[in-house]
Amino acid sequence: MRELAPAKINLCLLVGPAGADGLHALVSVMQSITLCDELELADGECDEVVCPGVDGPNLVASAIAAFREATGWDGPPQRIEIVKRIPVAAGMGGGSADAAATLRLLARRSRLPVGDRLLSVAAALGSDVPSQLNPGRVLVSGTGEHVTRLAEPGTLGVLVLPSRAALSTAAVYTEADRLGGARSADELAALDPLAMIGVNDLAAAAQSLEPSIASALVLARDAGATTAMVCGSGPTAIGLFEDPRAAAGAAAKLRADGVDAHAARPYPAVASGLEWGKRASSHR
Repeated sequence: MRELAPAKINLCLLVGPAGADGLHALVSVMQSITLCDELELADGECDEVVCPGVDGPNLVASAIAAFREATGWDGPPQRIEIVKRIPVAAGMGGGSADAAATLRLLARRSRLPVGDRLLSVAAALGSDVPSQLNPGRVLVSGTGEHVTRLAEPGTLGVLVLPSRAALSTAAVYTEADRLGGARSADELAALDPLAMIGVNDLAAAAQSLEPSIASALVLARDAGATTAMVCGSGPTAIGLFEDPRAAAGAAAKLRADGVDAHAARPYPAVASGLEWGKRASSHR
């Protein structure tokens, strides 16, 4: 079985105060895009994850274990191989996307009526995982566990400018706390996120830790982007275009100049339930 794991971009990211657990309240409009990892699941000798070029613990392994524990599924050992295309530690939710895709695969493989249990498993894995269970455009609130489907966008092109650096989300939030300026809970509740597209409250912290982001934002603007912003916790910079062809042309010109640049579009929304994986796999 195969499944695509689309990257996400935060079209806005509004950050509130930290709770007793250290997690920040947030409001974000997230959009899945057509820059995707690819996962392949097959029976194996043990539950294992193969992801060439990526070292250390993998959230996909945690997703397999969590799915088994939550559902009681005692099916054969599963081997998942990942082809990475989403930059690592780049603010694009690659690890979370892979974990969400793993849950979709296991739901199909087990044929269990998992229903809302998948959302609970996803929330326990990480704050970005629930929003990526059902790729598309969503409004995320709380600490990431509240996810509401939004209407699909009109025409949109995305220029993606990865960085050679890597930033951990935890480090960026720590720097944001040091810099101050988190919104109050009341302010966060009063904002209209759809009117805040292009605003990222973590941008200053990300640029404080990785100053090279500033030059990437200039590249995006000079390439014609109507909006240039830090993607999530960074260090990836993105440019938004009204016409996907303009984004593709900008990426091609930048690549000709030796810049690592990619163009993407909104990832097609997929239906809920067990058809998630079937629909996603058809867009290979």
